[in-house]
Amino acid sequence: MIPPLDAVTKERLDRFATLLLRWNARLNLIAPGDEALIWQRHIVDSLQLAPLVPPSVDRAIDLGSGGGFPGLVLAVATGVHFDLIESDQRKASFLRTAALETGAPVAVHARRIEDATLEPASLVTARALAPLPRLLPLVAPLLAPEGTCLLLKGARVEAEAADAAGLWDITAERITSQTSPDGVILQITGLKRKATLQGQR
Repeated sequence: MIPPLDAVTKERLDRFATLLLRWNARLNLIAPGDEALIWQRHIVDSLQLAPLVPPSVDRAIDLGSGGGFPGLVLAVATGVHFDLIESDQRKASFLRTAALETGAPVAVHARRIEDATLEPASLVTARALAPLPRLLPLVAPLLAPEGTCLLLKGARVEAEAADAAGLWDITAERITSQTSPDGVILQITGLKRKATLQGQR
């Protein structure tokens, strides 16, 4: 269940939505057809992760932050510090502006995820970034031992999980999305690369 927002948080997220719509014509942060649905399709979609953030988490990393989903929205809603990784320099500029406008506790890193040199965090998030076989190798170096990963995935999540199973041991709970009939939240609490067999050809 998405937690109710207090007046201050709602106002900060309204400010964020207004800013995003102003920048959207230049940067295509969301699809033009989604502009009238920005709250339900993007902000509320991100907010549904808030109750799943472990209470012990004080720092998180969001991969491929784009327009701020889910990382910046979660930072505003939870007060957890998020490192936002976004390789597109213009989108990174938007994220920095949005952080100033909303007071979100975030740091923006304008680089490729593969090039990030951040200390691993106890929470890693991502939304519609890449299929699991490509995503998990990006997550693993940035996720602290015993950490949690929250991934917003679509209808192909089971096929993706099957494709990734050859290389990864995954302990995951699938939670039905509250905003998309085909959406799934993948809550991973155990992520480990399988050992390769010596001499395997």
